[in-house]
Amino acid sequence: MVLGLTAAPAHAGPTAPTAPRVAAGPAFKVIAFYNGTWDAAHIDFVKEANEWFPRAAAQNDFSYTATTDWELLANGGVNDYQVVLFLDDAPKTATQRAGFERYMRAGGGWMGFHSSAFTTDAGSWPWYYNGLLGSGNFRTNTWGPTTAVLRTEDRTHPSTTGLPATFTSAVSEWYGWSNDLRANANIKVLASVDPVSFPLGTDPNQSWYSGYYPILWTNTQYKTLYANFGHNAMDYGSNTRLSSTFASATQNRFLLDGLKWLGGAAGGPSPADPISDTAWYSLADDANGACVDARAAATANGTPIQQYTCNGTAAQQFQFRPTDGGYTRIAIRGNPQQVVDVTGASTADNAPLQLWSYGGGGNQQWRPVREASGAYHFTARHSGKCLSTTGSTANSVRLVQHTCDNSAAQSFHLAEHP
Repeated sequence: MVLGLTAAPAHAGPTAPTAPRVAAGPAFKVIAFYNGTWDAAHIDFVKEANEWFPRAAAQNDFSYTATTDWELLANGGVNDYQVVLFLDDAPKTATQRAGFERYMRAGGGWMGFHSSAFTTDAGSWPWYYNGLLGSGNFRTNTWGPTTAVLRTEDRTHPSTTGLPATFTSAVSEWYGWSNDLRANANIKVLASVDPVSFPLGTDPNQSWYSGYYPILWTNTQYKTLYANFGHNAMDYGSNTRLSSTFASATQNRFLLDGLKWLGGAAGGPSPADPISDTAWYSLADDANGACVDARAAATANGTPIQQYTCNGTAAQQFQFRPTDGGYTRIAIRGNPQQVVDVTGASTADNAPLQLWSYGGGGNQQWRPVREASGAYHFTARHSGKCLSTTGSTANSVRLVQHTCDNSAAQSFHLAEHP
């Protein structure tokens, strides 16, 4: 069940690792992490996944890399990939976990399978088990592995638009959780066990006879998908595979459509971002309709970046000039050398924003992430936090960086100016 170089001024923070980006060639890149050392059924799923996904990649215009080097999460080795998969485990060290969190906060995509969510100590990493996944601790499982009839609860999500109202899964062992995902406002359950499946399991002492059991879900604050399946039926005596996780064409449709959504190839932001690097834009906040503004139309170092009633002046017009890895500097029209900057390169919540001469620091680079509405949120390269208003509706309130929370205060609509 287990799973050329120029010196930056002292003010400018160090450049952080690059965020996920689209490389030349495939539409997007996937990297899959696995352990491959615990439970023959999980090991066999990993072997099968590392055969199936490369074939699917060749047919669907993405690349697939598999690795047991979880340190790539810690050292920025995942930053050239649009999607990270956890096949049979999750990161264990503090640096691996912190690196994965940075990747996700910067807009990366993640898909986890079966035992990647398994834990009996969710408090050891609450951001992942209680936050990103929302499931908490492992509570129960079915045995032995069987198919299940799944009910598609949301057929509007890009990963599930191709699914029927109900379908039969491939064979798997199924997990139940301590948390009720329906009570979590950030979790959208995409498919669950249909009651016609009960009793689910072949061992009367480890079967489900009733209840609510989510199987597929997403966290709306991030680009995530979790699939409860990923445990092949096995003859443990001979270590022989008795079933295939990829035996259900409908289930495979979810995997492919989900990967394309996570990778930006379908149903979500296009890899070719529509923000022009030569146009000038105003940014109006969804929370109050006010525009991002340089106080008093100044352009000197230290000029506060604030919210103000939209007025079309140069103090509210910015250009997005690419740096690398999907990041841009946000330059003010009155003096394009001056850019939106997190004061003091702080990584703290509510650190204020200002104009400062561009020196290449991560605190001066922002990654635009397009939302379904067409608005954008902007993540700071050095901190992974979002450009944000404070919730006030008053003019002249300074903008800050804040932990990305999917709120209207961090969502901005762009309007082009001649």
